[in-house]
Amino acid sequence: MKQKKRTLLIGFGNLDRADDGVAYHVINAFRKRWGQKALEEGQTGLEELGRLADSIFIVQLAPEMIDLLDEYEQVIFVDAHVDPALDELHYSPVRPNDAGLTFTHHLSPATLLAFFKALRGRDMEGHLISILGCNFDFHRNLSPGTLSLVEGAVNRIVDLLDEDVLSPPASRETPTEKRSV
Repeated sequence: MKQKKRTLLIGFGNLDRADDGVAYHVINAFRKRWGQKALEEGQTGLEELGRLADSIFIVQLAPEMIDLLDEYEQVIFVDAHVDPALDELHYSPVRPNDAGLTFTHHLSPATLLAFFKALRGRDMEGHLISILGCNFDFHRNLSPGTLSLVEGAVNRIVDLLDEDVLSPPASRETPTEKRSV
């Protein structure tokens, strides 16, 4: 029998900057498909961890998340991008070797995994799903183009999960204690 990979889905961005908050919408669309309650604004999902596939939304990645990653074999990051050279719905593996080990205000997915590897001595399978953002003004609505990519992002996430991870929620273990990042 194939070993099930515990997966953490981490969406990050700023809900107050239009398309920068697209990961929040992806996380909630995933949670809906997963049979979970959507996150309300201000909720992270950290209090509900303990399943084979967990999902959270945060403003930005932080070194303190290394402890959180200990319980998982795979992490999928979801964020907005503005790079015209990338596909609208971009996928790439995340490798610790693609980052340096310097502390800065911004922490990339590769840097987080590099810190994890340096401190924990093991690799973490990482993936990045990045959605083209067109509008980063101060409001909470997604642009029509970015909104149209949300379901495709969820489909790509599902493709990265082990098939049996998407079993009915009643058959999975119960959430563990509350966590904060």
